[in-house]
Amino acid sequence: MTDEDRTNRLGAYLRARRDLVSPAMAGLPAGDNRRVPGLRREEVAMLAGISADYYLRLERGRDANPSVQVLESLARVLQLDDVERAYLIGLGTGRPRARRRRTEERVPERLRHLLATIGVPAFVEGRSFDVLAANDLAVALSPRLRPGHNRLRSLLLDPEEQAFQRDWTAATAGIVAALRANIGDDVDDPRFVELVGELALSSERFRALWARHDVRTLEGGTAAIDHPVLGELRLHRDKLPVDDVILVVYYPEAGSDSDEKLRMLAGLATATPASGPEGTPGPARVDDDGTTGVRR
Repeated sequence: MTDEDRTNRLGAYLRARRDLVSPAMAGLPAGDNRRVPGLRREEVAMLAGISADYYLRLERGRDANPSVQVLESLARVLQLDDVERAYLIGLGTGRPRARRRRTEERVPERLRHLLATIGVPAFVEGRSFDVLAANDLAVALSPRLRPGHNRLRSLLLDPEEQAFQRDWTAATAGIVAALRANIGDDVDDPRFVELVGELALSSERFRALWARHDVRTLEGGTAAIDHPVLGELRLHRDKLPVDDVILVVYYPEAGSDSDEKLRMLAGLATATPASGPEGTPGPARVDDDGTTGVRR
């Protein structure tokens, strides 16, 4: 995580977002000899109804507390959606959220029981997308859903996970934007710093996405995947917050081809449960203590 991510978050966000708005998108002529991919500072200021000097101070971190009216105008010019607009206003109004107490992420007992009994792939993840617990069917669906794996790292660095995702480009864009939203004001959280630093060094795709400063909340939807044995599967995905963790459940449309394939997968998982070396129980089982040892 760069120093600017910590010290001038508003300016970094404004600069990244104006780079993504072309003159044509803003209703302006492109002109010649443009040195920036998106809007110039003075163009953003003009469209927002503020002075160019004031906007420059905002980007350079010399005025970190603009009015909500100014932020609303900037959100309109930068064509932000509701999530991005709320994020911008949060950066500019100087009202940080309460710091989270550093605790160990734990899977509640009731979730561990649910994972053991539910008949569809399900797992529990933390704020930085560490897999904290999973049932056998989730691991049969993807070995990268074993406890101890990190979904963001797998998606960006594991070739098998990249092939698993039918739309890897959209999947990576969504999860990186969700990580930034999850970080919020916790820019010094050791786990976030470690993960962002590792991926910034090892993944060109992550560096490009992180520089965009996208923010997004990952909610339910439909996942299209290529299973190495069963082929294409289309599964609904629900993400349900429980205490400080997220329960993720995948399930098919009733009577669909994916429904039949998932039943086959369940039979295979029952016949050959995930196991470790020399027949010892593997991490596909829910951890007894529900933790990964990741400190918060």
